[in-house]
Amino acid sequence: MKILALDTSTQSTTVGLMLDGREALEAYDHPGPGERPGHQARLLPLAADLLDQAGVGWRDVDRVVVGLGPGTYTGLRVGVASARALAQALELEIAGVSSTIALAHGAFRAGHTGPALTITDARRSELFLAAYAPAEDPSAAPLVLADPRPVPLAELTGALEELEASAEIALGPAWLAIGNGVVSASVALSQAEVRVPSADSPLHQLSAAALCELGARLPAQPLDAVTPDYRRPADAEIALAERERGRRHVPLAAGASG
Repeated sequence: MKILALDTSTQSTTVGLMLDGREALEAYDHPGPGERPGHQARLLPLAADLLDQAGVGWRDVDRVVVGLGPGTYTGLRVGVASARALAQALELEIAGVSSTIALAHGAFRAGHTGPALTITDARRSELFLAAYAPAEDPSAAPLVLADPRPVPLAELTGALEELEASAEIALGPAWLAIGNGVVSASVALSQAEVRVPSADSPLHQLSAAALCELGARLPAQPLDAVTPDYRRPADAEIALAERERGRRHVPLAAGASG
């Protein structure tokens, strides 16, 4: 099976191509400091480059796999819409994969044998926090210890304590924390004695090969079942709700009547 995998859940654009179970070809676009993500401009050109490298065409692909998030609204829309459009236009199978499961799977297939926290940027001073353990079969999807949820950065220490209590786990040196939110979470992770790879470690980046591997094991899904996993309202919805709350609590001017 020839699998094309796409992920746009973070600022990076990630593309993988796996041919008949062989090790995947990978391509990434990482925006520089202060630069906006290049998902819309770079996603399909990166995919075309990988197809050229492999000597295959778009119509040779059997399945498109897409990371569903959680992540930024704009990024997820680009990735999922592109995957669905390719599947429909080229009559391909399609499968959606949790981006945080793929992130954890990358660490496990790279040799980490303990459990892992994935901590990714949710914007608005929040992080997506999830916990996983390696499956007995190294190529299988990680075991979910805690589904991803948005956590305010200021409440992360409490969220880690709540995770330990609800999942009946003990954080410590056996755990690894990965993702583009670990720098922001460094104080809470240090207090919990969770290990963090160096800032330049590839483990913090979702692996295109891991995404291909997970997508190859899933059954094909109906097109309309492949939808983004936002996990929280959009920034615009949050801002609108805050404005509405502000209007309801504005005191009447002196002398005004109700």
